[in-house]
Amino acid sequence: MQINLLSCDAARPDRRAITKMLEEIALGVDSSLARELTDILLDGSPVDIEVDDKTISSAYRALRKQDIDYEIVE
Repeated sequence: MQINLLSCDAARPDRRAITKMLEEIALGVDSSLARELTDILLDGSPVDIEVDDKTISSAYRALRKQDIDYEIVE
């Protein structure tokens, strides 16, 4: 399933936690790509990721925990 990460609304976003979360939930994302995606997201640009359908509910929970706004791309 494709998810478009729109923005992070946290007052003080934790880059390390967001990077680790992206590594865990996104398919085909390693640590260096996760750091790059985190930087792009925190700079205000949207990021597209692919998430395994089996773990989608835990991915939604992780995104909400980091205060990341997202939309589902069909």
